[in-house]
Amino acid sequence: QVELVDSGGGLVQAGGSLRLSCEASKRTLSIYTMGWFRQSPGKEREFVAAITWTGGITRYADSVKGRFTISRGDAENTVFLQMNSLKSEDTAVYYCSGRREPIRYMDDFREYEYWGRGTQVTVSS
Repeated sequence: QVELVDSGGGLVQAGGSLRLSCEASKRTLSIYTMGWFRQSPGKEREFVAAITWTGGITRYADSVKGRFTISRGDAENTVFLQMNSLKSEDTAVYYCSGRREPIRYMDDFREYEYWGRGTQVTVSS
């Protein structure tokens, strides 16, 4: 069983920054596509960003373009989400996700097979 361990959340003021990290428990497993989703109370899980194995393809939700940056780490099966200019509406639990194969619809949470437990991001206004 592969687990994704996501971390880096916290409380930050509006306009501030946070960096989320995600690492797979099984380094021998190659995860081609990794992404971040978020969910706030009463809302559906929302796509944030995704990236392919080599980092050659990235996708972002319109709401975070220009503010968030997703990147792959030097270590295998790691991914980061740099979040700048945070807004109160970014408050949510952020989940790391992954899949071993390429995904056509990177913004569809149903395409992913591995998930982290989530890390809380709270932005105070």
